[in-house]
Amino acid sequence: MKKIVILNGSNSPKANTAAMVQAFTEGAEAVGNEGNEFMVAHMNIHGCLGCMKCAAKAKDDPHICVQPDDMEKIYPAVMDADVIVFASPMYWWGISGQLKLAVDRLQAIVGHAGLEHLGRKSTVLLMTFKGGGMQAALSWYAIFRQIIGCRDLGAVIGFEKQKIAQARQLGASIN
Repeated sequence: MKKIVILNGSNSPKANTAAMVQAFTEGAEAVGNEGNEFMVAHMNIHGCLGCMKCAAKAKDDPHICVQPDDMEKIYPAVMDADVIVFASPMYWWGISGQLKLAVDRLQAIVGHAGLEHLGRKSTVLLMTFKGGGMQAALSWYAIFRQIIGCRDLGAVIGFEKQKIAQARQLGASIN
């Protein structure tokens, strides 16, 4: 069983990204995995301060960032996860600003536990969009994985009916 944390950057719990996340989760849970979704757009998450105080925190300190916000709910899940799923509608050729805030704040895990902690994880990208600009979003995802060292399990990008089936299949392929 894999522990999967989904960082969902969509603002709408009933739109296309939500449908893709639901299909992915159904597939993943059908093969015995455990999913934990965070709707980051509905959470109180501040931008990273870049202060690096996370690096000075004691390893047993549960508050790895100096900012007391909802990332304190996300950090333990990400630290414990085997797989991190980034789910977002495409905004201006990239992930939503709400998801970008949460991704930036993952720096606290790197500062606190080291780059290798995130690098041992696998990642998935689920991105809905209509129109162009897909290559810019894929570039962000590739650079994130390259710098962090995460293993790519796949991506589903776009939104047509077959993308829902692809998201379900991708979820079911995680073992």
